[in-house]
Amino acid sequence: MIQKAIHSLSVPTRRDILSVLRNGELTSSEIASNFELSAPAISQHLKVLEQSGLVVVRRVGTKRFYRIRKEGFAELINFIDQFWDNSLLSLKEAAEEEERRKHESND
Repeated sequence: MIQKAIHSLSVPTRRDILSVLRNGELTSSEIASNFELSAPAISQHLKVLEQSGLVVVRRVGTKRFYRIRKEGFAELINFIDQFWDNSLLSLKEAAEEEERRKHESND
């Protein structure tokens, strides 16, 4: 699912759709009204976002309501944090090593 989420975020229009959904649930037509793309094109982007686990859809009659799936973003954040934590640890260790070298040369 992480790979699908990363792939879906690679398209600027999908990131823009997520920004529109940031404030709450909207119908597909409400989402489409924010773009100069056709409603079918927006629907296709929404389908990709749904399949990637970043949005969920709720159907009421013929309307479809979309909202951000926070769990999908949590999974993505956890994945990215693995690299961030390692980078921070490496940076911390390098800084500590540099401090040790400075103190050793001053002695």
